[in-house]
Parts: sequence; structure tokens; C-alpha cells
Amino acid sequence: MKPLISPSVLSANFARLQEDIRAAEKGGGERFHLDVMDGHFVPNISFGPMIVRTMKKVTNVPLDAHLMISDPDKYIPEFVDAGAEFVIPHIEASYDVYRSVQLIIELGAKAGIALNPGTPVEWVEPLLDKIDLVLIMSVCPGFGGQKFQPQSLKRIKALRSLLDKANPGVHIAVDGGVKKENIVEISASGADILVAGSAIFEAQDIEKAVRELKRLIDKQ
Repeated sequence: MKPLISPSVLSANFARLQEDIRAAEKGGGERFHLDVMDGHFVPNISFGPMIVRTMKKVTNVPLDAHLMISDPDKYIPEFVDAGAEFVIPHIEASYDVYRSVQLIIELGAKAGIALNPGTPVEWVEPLLDKIDLVLIMSVCPGFGGQKFQPQSLKRIKALRSLLDKANPGVHIAVDGGVKKENIVEISASGADILVAGSAIFEAQDIEKAVRELKRLIDKQ
């Protein structure tokens, strides 16, 4: 699969959200990443299903709901109903992650699983016949604008090796500190969905920032 750019909405200016979203879409953003935080699983609180409903009114680009929350099963139906195409709970948050994945699928969305930096990539192996995406956190979850942890490259490569043997169709997304200085190396390690927040939405020209990231990974 050709690598995709997924702008992370957490870094957008919510006073002009529609304008920022349209600019990222025009630049070639192929998914939008929504970081949902509950103040419990991670320290911060962000937004809920309402942001999905709002964005569905202004874009046709697929929306990925990354659930950094302690009780994902309670809210999965709301995010699917709001229009999230991918729903991505954390493997560390759910005491029965298989049930969470099954619930997402039964509700008609695609299931992903997110892994914190200290979680072995092998933990997803029993789920690889069910899920469509694994999200590698390359920073500690809960805060935007963090620096990419270089050891994440080894984790991406290990996960790609695992997927190539078990289910090559599963996507690898990487979230945290993705910028023009490292995006080529991250993509070359095996990631095919590159989540970028501040690198896009804190740029003076959002559309140009997305185009530049796409140009870098398209040159590989």
C-alpha cells in the first residue's frame, strides 16, 4: 500500500476547525486522526463523538477514532454511530480487547489496536485475523507535540515482519512526533499511515505542509 498522510485533528485550531480541515484535505490528507482522551487512561481530556459528527459535515475523508480511554466498550457504539470508519482502542485499556474488537466489527466499522511505547508488538498477534490496523505510539500518549522516540523504528520493523508472516493486509499507523525530518525513515521501516499533528496544523500553510510530507514519502 502507498503510504498515507493522516492529519491529527488534536493540533488543529478549533476556532477555525473547518478551515484547517479543508486546507489539510486540499493538501492531500487521506485520513483524519482523532485523539480521544478521557483524563483517566491519559492525563488530558480532548473530545468525544460530537467531533466526529461535526467533521462528517465538512469532509468526506475517512475518520479514525483513536480511543485513549479506560472503558472503550462503553463508547465504541457512539463513535461508530457518529461515523468513524476506524475505531482504535488501546490494548492496555481493555480487560477483554477481543470483545472490544468484535464489538467494533459487529457495529460495521473497521477495528484497529493501539500500542503504547512499552507494549510488546507481539501482543497483537492473537488479533491479527480480526483487525485492519495496528497503531504504534511513538510517544507516550496523552500530549501533542512530543518528540519522536527513535526506538520506535525497531518496533515498526518488528511489527512489519510479524504482519508479513501472519496478515500482510493489516496497516501500520504511527502516531507521535512525525515530521518532515523523520517521515521517510518511519515509512521505510514499514509504516503505511503516517499521523502528523503539529507538523501540519502548526505550519503557516497547512495545505503546503501536507503536500510536502506527501512529496517526501512518494519519492521512496
